[in-house]
Amino acid sequence: MPAPCSSSYAGRSAVRHRAVLFLLSGLAFAAPATVSVCAQTLPATRTATADPYAAHIAEASQRFGIPQTWIVAVKRAESHDDVRAVSPAGALGLMQIMPGTWAELRTRYRLGHDPFDPRDNIIAGTAYLREMLDRYRTVPAMLAAYNAGPALYDEYLATGRSLPAETRAYVALLAPALGSAAPSDRPRTALQPPADWREAPLFVARDDNRRPADDRAAGHPSSGQQPSVPAQDDRAARSQPDTIFLTRREGDGPQ
Repeated sequence: MPAPCSSSYAGRSAVRHRAVLFLLSGLAFAAPATVSVCAQTLPATRTATADPYAAHIAEASQRFGIPQTWIVAVKRAESHDDVRAVSPAGALGLMQIMPGTWAELRTRYRLGHDPFDPRDNIIAGTAYLREMLDRYRTVPAMLAAYNAGPALYDEYLATGRSLPAETRAYVALLAPALGSAAPSDRPRTALQPPADWREAPLFVARDDNRRPADDRAAGHPSSGQQPSVPAQDDRAARSQPDTIFLTRREGDGPQ
């Protein structure tokens, strides 16, 4: 009876045919998923691309003791990583160094003649950050002096005159990223030296409205002089006794 055999074979063939179609359909559904995963991993690969100036940044960081993250943050804020950047004021390169400052730094650190050279510009900018940090001792002060120049920042310390709005915004943007809170925009009152050291009070009254960051910045002016003690009020001086010992009154018992 060949017919039953043929029918059985045909049935098995139909089953196999359906199985093959099922497997093929599964592959068809699986293929887009694989492509989707690959597409999702591509942006991560692009994000992980190293900074093209990483070697120069590492060298500058090791040479001057400035964290690499600080250098990267300043570089991006200053030039947006544009090697040929020139500001309206004339600042040059990745770290936006003024021509006069560049000339001094180039001689001091034996750099090349091209201020736009990425390595030399990063080295010079990092050296300048180090100098400003050593000079003023706080991150906000370092950033303000780097952006506005030490002469203008010294004037701010001496007179309390507000820094330019651009500099205040620059410090407010970068100081938190570098690990320090931005200073208050409130002008600082200049301290007047006493006419004679003997007129100075023994203790200095502290202004409760001053922040610790202001005290630290005022304690390290660029001239290297310590802040002076304000002169004593004449009325307070007249009211004080001429001796540091208390006068004992009659009838007082032993202290």
